[in-house]
Amino acid sequence: MTHFIIDPATTMGTVYLTITSMDRALRFYVDILGFRPQARQTGIVALTADGETPLIVLRAQPAARPRAQRTTGLYHIALLVPSRAELGRTLLQLVEAEYPLQGAADHLVSEALYLADPDGNGLEIYRDRPRAEWPVQNGQVRMATDPLDAKGVVEAGRSEARAWNGIAPGTRIGHMHLQVSGLRAAEQFYVDGLGFGLMQRFAPSALFVAAGGYHHHLGMNTWNSLGAPPTPPDAVGLRHLTIQLPDEAACARVVQHVQAQGFPVRAAAGAWWLTDPASGAGVILVAGRTPPAVEDLAAAAA
Repeated sequence: MTHFIIDPATTMGTVYLTITSMDRALRFYVDILGFRPQARQTGIVALTADGETPLIVLRAQPAARPRAQRTTGLYHIALLVPSRAELGRTLLQLVEAEYPLQGAADHLVSEALYLADPDGNGLEIYRDRPRAEWPVQNGQVRMATDPLDAKGVVEAGRSEARAWNGIAPGTRIGHMHLQVSGLRAAEQFYVDGLGFGLMQRFAPSALFVAAGGYHHHLGMNTWNSLGAPPTPPDAVGLRHLTIQLPDEAACARVVQHVQAQGFPVRAAAGAWWLTDPASGAGVILVAGRTPPAVEDLAAAAA
């Protein structure tokens, strides 16, 4: 039987997070990382890199509990910056702000910085190497976790002699990495159901999937979540991630296939809504490069 394949032009879209204090979150996302905020509703702010395209939507819930360590959900949101120079400028900005990094790595396909927002939501900020330089082994893109050439990254950032003016306008959601309760359930949902291609398997604890041969649009691991319950709705963390299909026809094909695979789908606010059974996160399918209004999606995601 032919395996269903999601449209190769599929990308990741807006991410919806629950946080506790909007003021504290904006001091980090705006004052330090340099996002451009757009107020949408009371207690909701959309963060953009270009002033128009929402990348992360924050919903303030002051009574939200801290996320328990052994739960599924967000591992990190990965923000893809346009160049090594922009990654270097971001690193210099974080050093200047004395904001702590949790790690840094060379993944062969990319170079990355790791940190967390004030509520503990994980973030990766990375740049891709040109696709022609990605190593391939046995038909799969090879990734690793090697030490980052921090000096080279910083030098690239300093090569652009201009004042810091916020995160680069071309920044987008490059991929999402999730903590899941089991890899088989994750693979059934994202590969067998949605049609992403399996790019790499780190047996028995992680796998990476993508559309169109990208190194990964979604990563999933069980490093601290094997058999764990999902993040409760009254805790901080990931509420929904968005998968951006290029057009209505591509979206309809995915919806038809996931329904045939037995995954419940509902329509609301001009989008299609599912729940990832392995992480508990909501998954929003949107069509076209002009998605439904964030206000409508945020209301439906509440």
